[in-house]
Amino acid sequence: MATTTYALDPGAPDTAYLDFWQERHLCTLTTLRPDGTPHVVPVGVTYDPDARLARVITNRTSAKVGHVLAAGEQGAPVAVCQVEGRRWATLEGRAFVRTEPERIAEAVRRYAERYDRTPGPNPSRVVIEIELTRALGRG
Repeated sequence: MATTTYALDPGAPDTAYLDFWQERHLCTLTTLRPDGTPHVVPVGVTYDPDARLARVITNRTSAKVGHVLAAGEQGAPVAVCQVEGRRWATLEGRAFVRTEPERIAEAVRRYAERYDRTPGPNPSRVVIEIELTRALGRG
C-alpha cells in the first residue's frame, strides 16, 4: 500500500500552503507538560518561511510559556496547526520564549497583518518563536 506524504520544506512552501497561512485562521499550539502529556490551546500564529519561524504572542505567565521554558536551552518540541475543511497545515519545530522588545514588536506586527487586528499594549507580552524543522499539510 502506498503512503501519501504531505511533507513540505518549511523554508520553501508551495504557494497554496503559504496562502493558507496568510489567511485569517484560528490555530492550535501543542506543547508538552512536564509529565509528557500534550497541552493544546487555541492561538494566533504567524508563519515566516524566509526566517523558518512561526510566532505566537502570549502572556509570560501562560502555561504554554512555562512548558517551553521548562524544556531548557535546547527548546521545546512543539507543533502549530490550522484546519479548514480539507485544507490543513502543521508546522513543527523547537520553541523558545523571546523577551526582546524588537522580537515582540515584529511578532505583533505580523499578527496584526494576518489577523487584521493590532493587539493592545501588554507589558507581560512575550513571543514564542518556533524554529521550524518540518511542515506538513495541504493548502
